[in-house]
Amino acid sequence: MKKTLFALMAAALLGGCATAGKLSSGERLTLYRAHAGEPVKDFQYFGSLHGWTELGDSALAVWTRPSEAWLLNLSGPCMDLSYAPAISVTNMMGRVSARFDRVIVLGGGPVGQVPCRIDSIQPLDVKALRASEKELREAKIAERAADQAGDEP
Repeated sequence: MKKTLFALMAAALLGGCATAGKLSSGERLTLYRAHAGEPVKDFQYFGSLHGWTELGDSALAVWTRPSEAWLLNLSGPCMDLSYAPAISVTNMMGRVSARFDRVIVLGGGPVGQVPCRIDSIQPLDVKALRASEKELREAKIAERAADQAGDEP
């Protein structure tokens, strides 16, 4: 069932991004949600992030370790998130908690440093997410090659 769901999702994503060449924030959010576990109340925060990915204006993924990531769903739109060069995450004694902690956009536009409340936290299956991203990239390359071959006389 999960493979069928992934296949349908991949087909929808590829159909939506075939001409754009890159996944939109909404398409990335769909992919990340497909690899997110059940919501948790909090996660261990080691004082710095290994990376983050904006997934529209109300969600993002944060990496606390190279193989550990979390999907953060925000309580509303977070201004300038898609243009932010950096973010910070509030925490209490090394734990980031849903409904209490916030994402702060750093160096954004005129709004800058407005805290965005974390509504829910879901662990991400990083290994499966990376495999799916690789499959989508390979499928896009194959589709482009087929399109180019069809264009040649």
